[in-house]
Amino acid sequence: MDLARTFELVGFGPDGWGAILLAGTATTLAAAFCGLLLSFVLGALGASAKVAGGPAARAAAETYTTILRGVPELLVIFLFYFGSSSVLGAIAALFQYQGFIALPGFLAGVLAIGVVEGAVMVEVLRGAFLAVKPGEIEAAKACGMNTFLRFRRIIAPLTLRHALPGIGNVWIGLLKGSSLLSATGVAELMRQTQVAAGSTRLPFDFYVAAGAIYIVITVSSGVVFQLAERHYSRGVARP
Repeated sequence: MDLARTFELVGFGPDGWGAILLAGTATTLAAAFCGLLLSFVLGALGASAKVAGGPAARAAAETYTTILRGVPELLVIFLFYFGSSSVLGAIAALFQYQGFIALPGFLAGVLAIGVVEGAVMVEVLRGAFLAVKPGEIEAAKACGMNTFLRFRRIIAPLTLRHALPGIGNVWIGLLKGSSLLSATGVAELMRQTQVAAGSTRLPFDFYVAAGAIYIVITVSSGVVFQLAERHYSRGVARP
C-alpha cells in the first residue's frame, strides 16, 4: 500500500475522490442523526409503556423490543423498501398507475434503522428512568411541583443523565447500520467507497480510508457524549 498514492486518491485534487467520500460521509451522518431522532421517540414511547402503561401497552412494547432486537437490520430495510412498494403500488393501482413506486431509499433506510435501534432505546430509557432515585421525585412533590414541572425539571434531566452512555451506544449502532442503506441505492459512505474502489481497482486503499473515516466519527462522537455526560453530571459526587 503506497501511502502517498492513497492520500492522493482520497484527497481533493483532480484525480482525488475526496469530495465524493465527503458527500457519502455527510449522507451517513444525516441518516444516523435522523435515525437517532426516530429511535429516541420510539424509545420514549416504549419505555413509558413498560414503566407506566397498562397490560396491553406493556405487552405491545415487549413484543416490539423482542422482535426488532432479533431481526437483522438489512431484513428490516428490505421490508420497509419493498413492503412500501407493495402498499403504495396497490394505492397507485386505484388511480390506474402500473409502474413501480416505493419510499425513497433514504427514507426507507432511516425508518428501518430507526425502528431497529428504537427497540434498544426502549431499554436504555427504561433503565435510566428506573435509576432515578424515588427520593428525588418525592422531594419534588414535597416542593409542590405539579406533574409537568416534575418531569421537566427533575425526571427528564436525571433520566437523560443516566441514559447518555446507552444513547451513545445507540448512536454508534446507527452509524454502522447506515452502511446498509446502500442496499436501497443510497449513496452513503460505504456505497461511495465501493464505487471508488471499483473504478480505481484499489479496494484495499479505499476501504482502509473508509475505516479511518468511521473511526474519526466514532472518536469524535465519544468526545461529544463525554462532554454531555460531564455537563449533566454537574454537582454529582463522583466515586
